[in-house]
Amino acid sequence: MAAAETPLTGVAWAAAPEAAPAGWTAITVTVEGAAANLGKGFGHKSGGYLCVSTGGGQAAAGPVVTDVVVLSDRSPQPPGYTRAPEFPEPRTGISRKKRLYVKLTPVDAAETAVVDVQLSAKSKALPQYMKIGEMGNFAIWCKKGPVLKGSPPPVPKRRGLSAGLRQLSLQSSDSEPKLPPARCSVRRAAQHEALYDASNIYGLSAMDGVPFTLHPKFESKLSSSSNALLADLTVKSLADIEKEYNYAFVVERTAAARLPPGVC
Repeated sequence: MAAAETPLTGVAWAAAPEAAPAGWTAITVTVEGAAANLGKGFGHKSGGYLCVSTGGGQAAAGPVVTDVVVLSDRSPQPPGYTRAPEFPEPRTGISRKKRLYVKLTPVDAAETAVVDVQLSAKSKALPQYMKIGEMGNFAIWCKKGPVLKGSPPPVPKRRGLSAGLRQLSLQSSDSEPKLPPARCSVRRAAQHEALYDASNIYGLSAMDGVPFTLHPKFESKLSSSSNALLADLTVKSLADIEKEYNYAFVVERTAAARLPPGVC
């Protein structure tokens, strides 16, 4: 059996290599190349073979094998271990001098797992493998490795609003830093409130909530003596402007009345 770093999902017995179900691989030869038939003492005429499962060649999503032990039939079953299944179903009335137990652990809780099982002669030593016991004329070895777990999907971080976007909000917040007062005359502020009445939803404009400040380029030109000039400015209402610049188009209408009917 070729070594694989994928954790094993099961270890079992098979009466013959072809008796192993789909997804299971029988260990038919030892590391020395000899037949890995455990002999008639297994309980079948043709003997028996160890077989393993790797979850179909993909990363295991369920329990994985974290330990395998070989015990005598007089030893009690270790807690957390299950007896290795047999294919086909074991025959009743047949005693086993040696029994194989497997420990299964959820993959999320497993740090290490069994990734390979090999058989060899009893006098053979396998580097990087741990001997778990002997059965028949063979020694059984297992190799363990770390369980690779996929990293969780990244969680996007919440991005807060920048200071510029918070200033564009129509709702004021007490926790936000207050902007410097707008440098405009009292008349201009009163006129602005008259044009945009906040009590009427239709009085809102795109300029609401946008702070007004005078550009620093022009601040040096306005001295304290120039405030008198700003105070003399006259603010006209809409009615005053229409009255002053009203034009009745009398000349144009008189000229149009004197034209022949065919021209108009």
